[in-house]
Amino acid sequence: MPFHQPDAIRYYTFGSLESEKIKHAIFTRRGGFSPEPWASLNVGGLRGDDPERVYLNRVRSFQVLDRKPESVYDVWQVHSTDVIWTTGSRPASVRHRKADAILTDRPEVTLFMRFGDCVPILLHDPKRRVVGVVHAGWMGTVNGIVTETIKTMQSAYRSDPGDILAAIGPSIAVDHYEIGAEVVGEVESAFGQDAEDLLVRSAESTHFDLWRSNEILLEKMGIRNIETAGICTACNLQDWFSHRGEFGVTGRFGALIALED
Repeated sequence: MPFHQPDAIRYYTFGSLESEKIKHAIFTRRGGFSPEPWASLNVGGLRGDDPERVYLNRVRSFQVLDRKPESVYDVWQVHSTDVIWTTGSRPASVRHRKADAILTDRPEVTLFMRFGDCVPILLHDPKRRVVGVVHAGWMGTVNGIVTETIKTMQSAYRSDPGDILAAIGPSIAVDHYEIGAEVVGEVESAFGQDAEDLLVRSAESTHFDLWRSNEILLEKMGIRNIETAGICTACNLQDWFSHRGEFGVTGRFGALIALED
């Protein structure tokens, strides 16, 4: 089963990433300390929730996977195409760097990001012993954040794309993701002929398929092993925070991946 609930916390894992060599999870909103409207496992520090509760929620998330909270490396997510590869954790006294993808080949480091409709993409190269996590909203998708991440895995770790496992997590589905004319133009420019398969048009609106878009980008980089959860955050508010589904008044869920010794 993809969902696990060893205690109050409920989280999702990918079959393709199940390995004694790594730990990973996409945490649902269940099992935390935060009240409404952030109930309850909110790990988003800029949503209006109490910072102490947000910290305790992150600690609880790490503990359920037997990862030390101080092993965390996270970033200030800004919808960029910037990729960071790290050899150490981020001490609490050190400010976040701005980026939307992080990589490591160190088992003492736990990579962590926050989501609330954008696409979490987990990566694992079992041959080179590298893991990564990517944050891809519409801007990161059309600008190719996942493409830049694979390129960085190739240059920094000598990864072969054919060896890389990719997993696309719960995020907003095409039927809930309406976009305006400006974003339509960005999609058409970025994807060319593929855009017609990614844009669902009607007389009243146009919707954008973030899942298939990132699958295409991965495929074009030579990734053969892609698993997509196919779970819409806006459709499943009992499990996921959704910026659109909750009209911006909500929290953020966490995604974690780490190598094991």
